[in-house]
Amino acid sequence: MRTAMRHHWLLLGACGWVLLILMFASKFISFRAIDDYGDKLGAHSWTVPGPNGAKSAPVSSPKHLKLGPGPSDQLPTIPPDLDWHSVAEERINLLSTACKNSTLGNLTHISISKFVLDRIFVCDKHKILFCQTPKVGNTQWKKVLIVLNGAFSSVEEIPENLVHDHEKNGLPRLSSLPPREITHRLSTYFKFLIVRDPFERLISAFKDKFVKNPRFEPWYKHDIAPAIIRKYRKSHRYSDTTASGLHFEDFVRYLGDVDGRRRVDRQFGEHIIHWVTYAELCAPCEIHYSVIGHHETLEQDAPYILKAAGIEQVVSYPAIPPGITRYNRTKVESYFSGISKRDIRRLYTRYQGDFYLFGYPSPDFLMN
Repeated sequence: MRTAMRHHWLLLGACGWVLLILMFASKFISFRAIDDYGDKLGAHSWTVPGPNGAKSAPVSSPKHLKLGPGPSDQLPTIPPDLDWHSVAEERINLLSTACKNSTLGNLTHISISKFVLDRIFVCDKHKILFCQTPKVGNTQWKKVLIVLNGAFSSVEEIPENLVHDHEKNGLPRLSSLPPREITHRLSTYFKFLIVRDPFERLISAFKDKFVKNPRFEPWYKHDIAPAIIRKYRKSHRYSDTTASGLHFEDFVRYLGDVDGRRRVDRQFGEHIIHWVTYAELCAPCEIHYSVIGHHETLEQDAPYILKAAGIEQVVSYPAIPPGITRYNRTKVESYFSGISKRDIRRLYTRYQGDFYLFGYPSPDFLMN
């Protein structure tokens, strides 16, 4: 009898430990969501390569809507009962006002060049233009457009390798059309783009291209990274340029060097679009976009965009993993923790136009 009771209590104890382990594991897994959730959830975790080697678990800050530029160390919470049409209108009004401000000059006013037209995908069937801004979840919007163009009946059917194959995915670019057709579409079609906190976007680009590189694009690690290291790492041996990998500090110093960066970029062409500013990619002061979505509020923006474009009955936006879109201040602080204030301020100077145009608060908590 005593042996049976002892086994009974041991079994209960083991079950309790299993439950505790499962609870801990579920919490851990929830922190491993990746930025571009076109890939498998939990496939990657973020790290902070660099001299200090620091890394910490992400802690999410509230989703935000900042309806005017300015300093802030917290991103405000959106009221749950807010009418999303008013949010969308306020963003357009903010952009219009910011574009009239001449103090930022060439940081905001970018001409509609072939480079910009190359970024804009066309869906003639539903009269939609989508300007691609890398590292804000564009994979999913390209899937939506592929379905709208009739190649597949749902986003779930689309092979991942097809989405990024621009020769085969059936998504024409605006640059492929004659000037008169381009002008017609820019003036009459529904146009949208998605933005994200500029510094968090840079972290995502760094991770994706120089740390994880999940789509096997070897030129980032073997060509671009060594060129940046040779020019911007304060001390290095030639053999280190590929062996040790690019540090986030090197990346920040490169991005903040206006003249030197341009000379480096000329070697790499359009491989550098993942950290080009939103203004340079989409010319938002010259093209009158219908809606500006924010990655941080994609749960509300995605259905609103589908409805505003009149396609909510035709296609659904892919499911968004919980918490993946939230601004993560802890991650931002960790990546910038070993970088000088001077280099951070230079980086902000380059991306100040993006902060200002789309209402993101300046990252004073990093610079001061």
